[in-house]
Amino acid sequence: MRALIQRVCSAKVVVEEKTISSIGLGLVILLGIGHQDTAGCAQTLAEKIAHLRIFEDDAGKFNLSIQEVNGEAIVVSQFTLFANASKGRRPSFIEAARPEVAAPLVDTFIEKMKGLGIKTQSGIFGAHMLVEINNDGPVTIWLEQDD
Repeated sequence: MRALIQRVCSAKVVVEEKTISSIGLGLVILLGIGHQDTAGCAQTLAEKIAHLRIFEDDAGKFNLSIQEVNGEAIVVSQFTLFANASKGRRPSFIEAARPEVAAPLVDTFIEKMKGLGIKTQSGIFGAHMLVEINNDGPVTIWLEQDD
């Protein structure tokens, strides 16, 4: 499981010209699911992100988690995080899990985030989305989680 996390001042997701998710301070989590990923991966990754200290304290140090700043999250499923462009000019996505496997794991991840007390919204699995991200810092972190 792969996550590209961006700390944001604000963000929103638009589908068919309608805003479906919108947050202020928090994280946009672009989440990719691979063939070997399990519910355990989703739970462990959610816990890692919930406790990751990437928000600044009064001294300007990365000492606070999304929980501690009462931040929100938007989770956007993104199979392209598993792109392999090592050969040719067109990326291959064969390492990404099929939708029938990926969608329930994205839901598991979202529910775990909510269970950790984080107000969590999402995009629409498989939809064409416009994701507006006002990256704060900028702070962007790549995480991978295997069982």
